[in-house]
Amino acid sequence: MAHESTGAIYAAAGANLAIAAAKFVGGALTGSTAMLAEGVHSVVDTANQVLLLVGMKRAGRPADARHPFGYGREIYFYAFVVALMIFLGGGLFAIYEGIERIRHPSPDADAHLFGYTLPGIWVNVAILGFAIVAEGVSWFVAMRQFWAEKGQASAMRAIRRSKDPTLFTILAEDTAALIGLLIAFAGVVLAHWLDMPSLDGWASVGIGLVLVGMAVFLMVETHGLLIGEAAHPAVVAAISELVRAEPGVLHLNEVLTQHLGPTDILVNVSIDMADDLSAGEVESLVTRLDRAVKQRNPDVTRVFIEIQTQADHALRAAA
Repeated sequence: MAHESTGAIYAAAGANLAIAAAKFVGGALTGSTAMLAEGVHSVVDTANQVLLLVGMKRAGRPADARHPFGYGREIYFYAFVVALMIFLGGGLFAIYEGIERIRHPSPDADAHLFGYTLPGIWVNVAILGFAIVAEGVSWFVAMRQFWAEKGQASAMRAIRRSKDPTLFTILAEDTAALIGLLIAFAGVVLAHWLDMPSLDGWASVGIGLVLVGMAVFLMVETHGLLIGEAAHPAVVAAISELVRAEPGVLHLNEVLTQHLGPTDILVNVSIDMADDLSAGEVESLVTRLDRAVKQRNPDVTRVFIEIQTQADHALRAAA
């Protein structure tokens, strides 16, 4: 899924660069606060995509003495930083600028280009129309890849169970961007049509609220990944099935799993083994289990098997 996520990130970054330039030009020419807020939003989104690419690269570094389990969680850290930047750099800025426009409303100025005077409303509408099309293409790429990954699960359930934050972060950004563009379009048109410049400011506030809401949602989702989440219940069930199928295992005490990265699962199994097994038989059983668990799920990279009686495990768990 890393290759697919990278494709979605590049598509989003390319679209946002073009959109940001167009929005800033339109905002500078017409004085529209909603356009400037959207321009800042696009710049923040572009920076976010760069951060995700950096996070993916750093997460792929091999394990070393200082980080023996690797750097997989780096992507979770960078995804959290992205959510924080959406909150601060996009949402709060848009709300602040919108409030300022509401307090000091002024109509959009006409644009002067190459000796021609163009009504400000048409400049903003043209730029927003271009932005909606470009953002829509980026959103379609992210949605198609997310839809292929989620399978039969609902979108929300797929996001909650996903251990790869890159794709759903890009999808969330693109969704928020499209909603923001539609709000900006409505605000710019209604401000001109009703001769109420303050509506442009209210549109900026609306954009900011959408970004803050999306940022909080992403923070909640990436927070769980950052501190460590268990593998999907189906993965845990498959491991339990393999362990119980071993003749020398008297009782499966516990299966603990944790994602060290999107495709890096650590597994710790506690089992009670038959007392009459020789050292060689124990070694063979452990080797078979290690190999079988990794073959069943390629994302499992480390398997630790702890041998203890059922009674001892129960005492430790109760302590």
